[in-house]
Amino acid sequence: MGARAEQLAKKFDESCAEFNKVVEGLSDADWTKVTSAEKWPVGVVAHHVAEAHAGIGGLVHLVAKAQPLPGLTMDMIHANNAKHANEQTNVTKAAALALLNANGEKTSALVRGLSDAELDRSASVLAGMPAMTAAQAIEGILINHVHEHLGNIRATIGAK
Repeated sequence: MGARAEQLAKKFDESCAEFNKVVEGLSDADWTKVTSAEKWPVGVVAHHVAEAHAGIGGLVHLVAKAQPLPGLTMDMIHANNAKHANEQTNVTKAAALALLNANGEKTSALVRGLSDAELDRSASVLAGMPAMTAAQAIEGILINHVHEHLGNIRATIGAK
């Protein structure tokens, strides 16, 4: 672990802590409100973020370790997201929070364990898209994913 990996992991941890705090404070009524962005209940969005920690972390790992990527397209991601949303319509806050914590910790440890050389490795994370470094994927995909969905949840429940 180097200083860069530690800095990126801290940014991810801070994003997760903020997200988890909002999720913890959701009322039962807030949990079932449908977001205007995703068109899913807030609880489903929370569970989606939890699962995505692991999925995006896995992609970062593949880039960092110079392993083959699965050739994901945005259409594939959208289809998987829709399938997940349908399967998780009754997810509980306790289940979502448990997964947020577990996958957040695992993904944070993964990021912390990367060397500078691994952070600088690049690959095309999505089929047909320009290559990005593992560090760029951590900031631009992993951390941004949390922020984007947090903003959508806050807009839905009327929080700042």
